[in-house]
Amino acid sequence: MRWAALLKSINAGKKVAMAELRDFLRAEGMGDVATLLASGNALFDSDEKDAATLEHHLRAAARDRLGLDTEWFLRDHPALASIVAANPFVEESRIRPNHVQVFFLHEPLAPALLDTLATIHEGPERLHAIDRALFVDYPVDIGNSKLPQAMARAKFPKAATARNWNTILKLVELTA
Repeated sequence: MRWAALLKSINAGKKVAMAELRDFLRAEGMGDVATLLASGNALFDSDEKDAATLEHHLRAAARDRLGLDTEWFLRDHPALASIVAANPFVEESRIRPNHVQVFFLHEPLAPALLDTLATIHEGPERLHAIDRALFVDYPVDIGNSKLPQAMARAKFPKAATARNWNTILKLVELTA
C-alpha cells in the first residue's frame, strides 16, 4: 500500500534531514521511499494496511532511532483524494492555494471546538472540519494570523499538522 506520511513540526521546530528520514524509513522496511519538500512529507510503500498501527510503529521507532519525538499522520491515496473532493474552499484554493491549509488530525474534530473558537476569535479566517481534516482559509495573511493562538485557547488538539493546498495536490498525485 502507498502511504503519505506527514510529520508534525519538521524543520519548523524539529530538525531532521530528508535524506535521514528516507534512510530511516528504508531501515524500517518501507519500500519506494521518497520525500516531498523539506517539511516532513514522506511517501513509501508498506505491507501494513492500518494507518494507526503504522503511525504508532514509526513514531516509536523514530523516537528510538532518530531521537525524533513527533506526531506521524498517515494517509493513503483514497483518503487524500477524499480531502480534495471535500474541499469547501474550491475557489480560494484555485486563486491562492498557499493560503488554504488542511490540518491533519488523528480523530475527527469535535464540533463544539469550532463553536468555542467562534466566541474567542474574530479573525477573517474560515474553518470547516470534515472527518479527520480541518480546512482553513486564510484570506489575508497566514504569518500574522492570530488563529493559532485562538485555537490553542479553545483547546484544539495539539496532535495536528497542516499542509497547504499545493502540497495536498502533490501528495494526491504521488500516492496514486
